[in-house]
Amino acid sequence: MGFSLGIIGAGQFAQQFAPLFRHHPSIADVYVTDVIPARADALVAAHGLTGTFASTEAMLASDVDAIAIFTQRWTHAPLAIAALRAGKHVYCTVPMGIATDELADVIATVMASGLTYMMGETSYYNPATVFARAKVAAGEFGRIFYAEGDYVHDMDLGFYDAYKYSGGENWKATASYPPMLYPTHSIGGVLGAWRTHAVAVSCNGVVDDRGDGVFDRTVSQFDNDLSNATALFEMAGGGSMRTNEFRRVGYPSYLRESRYRYFGTEGSFEEGATTAFWQTRDGVEDVSDLVATHATMSVDDPALAQISPALRAAFVSGYARVHDTSRIPPELRALPTGHEGSHHFLVDDFATAVQTGTTPPMNAWMAARCTLPGIIAHESARRDGERLAIPDLGDAPVAPPVDA
Repeated sequence: MGFSLGIIGAGQFAQQFAPLFRHHPSIADVYVTDVIPARADALVAAHGLTGTFASTEAMLASDVDAIAIFTQRWTHAPLAIAALRAGKHVYCTVPMGIATDELADVIATVMASGLTYMMGETSYYNPATVFARAKVAAGEFGRIFYAEGDYVHDMDLGFYDAYKYSGGENWKATASYPPMLYPTHSIGGVLGAWRTHAVAVSCNGVVDDRGDGVFDRTVSQFDNDLSNATALFEMAGGGSMRTNEFRRVGYPSYLRESRYRYFGTEGSFEEGATTAFWQTRDGVEDVSDLVATHATMSVDDPALAQISPALRAAFVSGYARVHDTSRIPPELRALPTGHEGSHHFLVDDFATAVQTGTTPPMNAWMAARCTLPGIIAHESARRDGERLAIPDLGDAPVAPPVDA
């Protein structure tokens, strides 16, 4: 008998995940609510979902077993806490939250409730991360001492349209969202392979000069004028991680907007816009074909009509050869996936965790380690790069599998 799930937010991302939840064999019924009821109605009609709720409050008061949060970034932690307190398992899009106390409160609520919390971080199943994770498990890196993770996505390539879609008339105030408060793609791809966490950071930010009202502190809901930021983190046990969060950059993000490098004492892996190489003292192996993804649908598919053309490549990029798809239910393998094939894996992780009571890889503690360093990095940038300590909220009580 499957569990029931309610989706909060019927926007662009939810449109891609709703059919996956609907067809997963462990999920019986799927409901939707949105502050714009017509969007919820349209999502139900498009994918044959069970029905709608008039409000988030009504959904949380119902007997729905689990909640999937697809709302604006700064709303995630409060909604997750409310859902957990209402007795619901939680799947939440990134980031986990935007303040240290929010993350701590989510973890405390997970502990008190005994329920599943999972953050849907796509980079955990990025082919580069999957490749590096396997090399770590085999001991082929030796000791990793340095890694890089970049999320390089220019605002002009679809983000203006996305913020207008979600922000309404106030979209410029929300489009100024600080880059380092969206750190989970860059950090998650590193920590998805390197089993450590950040303990300190120094971050430099670039004040925006476009002059169009976005990243303008007088307009910004977040008092933010930084459009680009680079952070250097000290890692537990030694070593460093560097991340870039760029929103004004001359780079074609449709090629590979998340990019990773890992350096160890015995081996290294480097990824470029279209290439990838495994390197040891003995030579270089071109592994580009292993981590290259293949589209699962056309970018002109009507299902993507609400998504800016500049963003569609990410929503259709499917599996790579390095992915182990044998664990994915055939009901999902028959459907499109996206963000380097991660959508199928994330839905299956959550459904499996809820059904079996196990800990998903991107659990609350891992989610905090992928989110909190960015929160502290943004504060460092506001203090002209001052080195700041990063608190750690600990390990998951039960460790997730290392070969996921």
